[in-house]
Amino acid sequence: MPIKVDNNLPAKQVLQQENIFVMGENRAIQQDIRPLQIAILNLMPLKQATETQLLRLLSNTPLQVEITLLHPETHKSKNTSKDHLLSFYTTYREIKEKKYDGMIITGAPVELMDFEDVGYWDELKEIMEWTKYNVTSTFHICWGAQAGLYYHYGINKHALPHKMFGIFNHDVLKPQCKLLRGFDDQFLVPHSRHTGVSVEDIKNHPELDLLSESPEAGVYIAMSKDEKQIFVTGHSEYDTLTLKQEFIRDKNKGLDIKMPKNYFPYDDENQYPHATWRGHAHLIYSNWLNYYVYQQTPYLIDQIGDKQ
Repeated sequence: MPIKVDNNLPAKQVLQQENIFVMGENRAIQQDIRPLQIAILNLMPLKQATETQLLRLLSNTPLQVEITLLHPETHKSKNTSKDHLLSFYTTYREIKEKKYDGMIITGAPVELMDFEDVGYWDELKEIMEWTKYNVTSTFHICWGAQAGLYYHYGINKHALPHKMFGIFNHDVLKPQCKLLRGFDDQFLVPHSRHTGVSVEDIKNHPELDLLSESPEAGVYIAMSKDEKQIFVTGHSEYDTLTLKQEFIRDKNKGLDIKMPKNYFPYDDENQYPHATWRGHAHLIYSNWLNYYVYQQTPYLIDQIGDKQ
């Protein structure tokens, strides 16, 4: 898929080296087509890595997509340079009068904090409320999924006895769901989190469907019955080495971190891990873009929300 991004975004050069078709602004304006407008609210500390991971997955479709990168205005990033944010990012305040076909809200390393104690919680609440009327479909990831479930449906997270860390097997619960089209009956996904949400809370909520869970990792995919809000608790977007980098980082900090499960061959951290979730990762994002964004959004983008 041609992804339209800023010509100078570092992720563009990385993806081009991987032979992924990323369209620059000059080529995009020559095509007589309305691209899908997708906003990414990037709450992750290493924003450039997350940009590359998500853009790679959004490439697996013939649709043209134009990306808007957002960061919370009420939070000062410690791990991404101010120059990068000024060059390639904008804020909710600057785009709140616009409409978007789709939005992705990423995870964030604030799981053990109460939602109300997160510095940008008020801003995030405003954004999540805005998505209900100005975005055709919103895809929430990891802590972003927990935040969305809490804000929209009052479902709180709970601390886990130990970090859910590794590659876990998942079951398809509703194979007729369009988001799960083409999935294997069981599939693998990375998780890296200290908190979770209750399977029973999802199942018992009249406005939610539980689409996939793991015997060990619990809830994986939940979706609102109106299909506008999708909540994914794992990290299908992770690169092959992301869990290794997190493991080494925490070990070097002296934290009590266990080796990620089902990740290193023979549980040997010196062995190169295999990406066993890549096919699923591409499929979930292409299904989302096709069935829940492209097939649902109006041709005239200003009409988004008219039927809400």
